[in-house]
Amino acid sequence: MTPFLTVAGLHKRFGGLQALNDCSFVASEGRITCLVGPNGAGKTTIFNVITGFLRPDTGGVRFRGQSLDGLRPQAVVHAGVARSFQNLRLFQDLTALDNVLVGQPSHFGEEPFGAIFRPLYTARALRRRREEAVAILAHVGVAARAGDFVRNLSYGEQKLLSIARILATGAELLLLDEPTSGLSGAALESVMALLRRLQSDGKTLLVVEHNTRVVQQIADEVLFLHQGQLIAQGPPAAITADPELAKIYFGGAI
Repeated sequence: MTPFLTVAGLHKRFGGLQALNDCSFVASEGRITCLVGPNGAGKTTIFNVITGFLRPDTGGVRFRGQSLDGLRPQAVVHAGVARSFQNLRLFQDLTALDNVLVGQPSHFGEEPFGAIFRPLYTARALRRRREEAVAILAHVGVAARAGDFVRNLSYGEQKLLSIARILATGAELLLLDEPTSGLSGAALESVMALLRRLQSDGKTLLVVEHNTRVVQQIADEVLFLHQGQLIAQGPPAAITADPELAKIYFGGAI
């Protein structure tokens, strides 16, 4: 069987900093895999390489057997891989609904040429896109804020919206960069519940996460990175109970 996502022998250096050092792993379809490790371990760099924002010095990435090497970010999304960002990158002066709409793939009938020569088809296509966007907002729990400008949403709502926007791409593999950072209480629980719901929907998630309680509750498998290398892999209970990994991560106990 062809592996779902294969990261093989990635090296990436920024000047004197070795961000990735022969980093390799496989992520299985339908599972939630969490990337953990201390700051500077290379977690976000891996995301940037997988999604085409960075090119590795050596090594490669394959998704469903197809090489992603050299593809631009938009082509990676078209291949079925989409990501969120630590700083969200939402359009603050657009509505929540508009933010989801811009994440949807475009089609011929929705382009200016199609609007001129096939206006009825274009109108139907735009109406269908809007309905799909509203459904995505409802699925993540922020449909009531569809018409509100993003700048007026709470931070927790913006976190949910950032996930809604990548869901709009239709991607099968979702790379989430610290989706629960800065959250607590009900907002944290909402995001964790959404991640489990997305897995039930058939999505595969690769998640960078620092909150070990979140990792223990959502992860099927944990990849522990240190200095750009994968040094441990296994179920959450085994990784979080390892005293040597705890020493690397926190200088103490996890």
